[in-house]
Amino acid sequence: MQIGIAGLPYSGKTTIFATLLQHKIAEAGHHKHEAERGVVRVPDQRLERLTAMFNPKKKVNATIEYVKVQGFESGAEKPQGMPPQFLANMKNVDAILLMVRAFENDIYPHPLGRLDPAKDIEFINMEFLLSDLAIVETRVERLEKSIAKTKQEREQHELALMLRCQAQLEQEKPLRELPVSGEEEKMLRTYQFLTAKPLLFVLNISENKIAQAAELEKSLAPFLAPKCALTSLSAEIEKEISELNEEDAAVFMQDLGIAEPALHKLIRVSYELLGLISFFTVGEDECRAWTIRAGTKAQPAAGEIHSDLERGFIRAETVHYNELIACGSLHACKEKGLLRLEGKEYVVKDGDVLNIRFNA
Repeated sequence: MQIGIAGLPYSGKTTIFATLLQHKIAEAGHHKHEAERGVVRVPDQRLERLTAMFNPKKKVNATIEYVKVQGFESGAEKPQGMPPQFLANMKNVDAILLMVRAFENDIYPHPLGRLDPAKDIEFINMEFLLSDLAIVETRVERLEKSIAKTKQEREQHELALMLRCQAQLEQEKPLRELPVSGEEEKMLRTYQFLTAKPLLFVLNISENKIAQAAELEKSLAPFLAPKCALTSLSAEIEKEISELNEEDAAVFMQDLGIAEPALHKLIRVSYELLGLISFFTVGEDECRAWTIRAGTKAQPAAGEIHSDLERGFIRAETVHYNELIACGSLHACKEKGLLRLEGKEYVVKDGDVLNIRFNA
C-alpha cells in the first residue's frame, strides 16, 4: 500500500513524515521537486502475541510506503497550483493523506495569509478537481476525433464515461462520488485521477488544542464524503513522542491525553479508509502479517504469500487469532475443532491465521 502525503507549505508534511519514519532518511539524494519515500512497518499487537507464542526465527510486519510529495511549493509567496512532478508522484498512490494546518506559528506564516482549515481543504480540493478536469477534457477531445474516423465501440463507451466525468467535475464534485460499474472503475483506474482516490484529512493542531480535537474535527464534518476520512494530531508533539523511549512516551502521552501514537492512529484510519484487513501465517521459521482488501477469498489471499500457492491452491487451514490465543496452541485448536479446512471461495477475515495446502 502506498500513501501520498500532500498539503500546503508549512502544514506539517515534513514533520509527520519524519515521525512516521522515526527520523530515518527514506531516500538519499532526492531533488527539491522529487518525492521522498519511506517504508513503515505496520504495528500490530496480534503479530507480537503470535511471535511470542511460536518464537520464530523471523517476524515480518506488514508495511506501508509513504510518499511525501512536493507540489504546492513553487518558490512564490503563495501556492501556484500543482506542477507536473506532483501529478507524476501522486499518480500511483492508493490514497492521499492531506495535511491541514490548524495551528498558529509566527515564524512560519500561513502561505495564504490566514488560518482556516476549511478554506485550505476547499482550495486543495479545487486544485485536484481542475487537474482532473484538464485530463478529462483532453481525453474527450481526442476520443471525439478518433470516433469520427474509426467509430470503435470501445471508444464510444469510454467517451460516454468521460463525458459523465466531465459533468461531475464541472459541478465541482469529485470522481470518487461518481457511481460507476465495475468495468467503468477499471477504465478510470488507468487515469489515476486525484479526485477518485480515497482522501484522509489530517488536521494538524497545536498542543493546547489536543483536548479540543473532537470539536475541531466536528467542524470539518461536511468534508466527510464517501471514501474520505478525518483525524487530528499535533505533529510537533508526535515528533517529541517518537524521540522518547517507550516508558517515557507512555507517561508523556498520558499527561497530554493522547491515547495512541500518530503512527498507530494514521495506519488504522488508513486501513479502514481503504477497506484493508490483515491475516497471518505462523510457524517456527516465520510469523508474518499480510495485507489484503476486505472480501478477498482464500485463493487470491494465498497468492499474496506466493503465486505458486494461488496456482496450486487446495485448501486453507484456518483458525482466527482470538481462538488461537484463547486455546494457546494450534494443536489445542485442532482438538477443539476450531482449526478448519476452507476452500477457495472462503472469504478471509481480519485476524485469520492461515496455512495454505497446495500442489507444487
